[in-house]
Amino acid sequence: MGLPSQKRTKSSKRRRASHFALKKTSLGKCPQCGKPQKPHHACAFCGSYKGKTILTIKTKKKTLKQKEQERKSQKQNKKSKKTDA
Repeated sequence: MGLPSQKRTKSSKRRRASHFALKKTSLGKCPQCGKPQKPHHACAFCGSYKGKTILTIKTKKKTLKQKEQERKSQKQNKKSKKTDA
């Protein structure tokens, strides 16, 4: 098993590790929905790639708060329709 013949100094260790830093990912815009997407990947929001719909994206499940808000707004709409008539 090989052993290092000399100690690696702090400066040489840091010079070697200077390339380990993370790089920013380049993002482009989806031509259909305009949201950011990785190049050469299907859009995560609308599922299109090169102008064709490739993936079917499921909609997110609504939380209980969102469902309650919808019910309240529907009840208000019904009440306003009754008063208008």
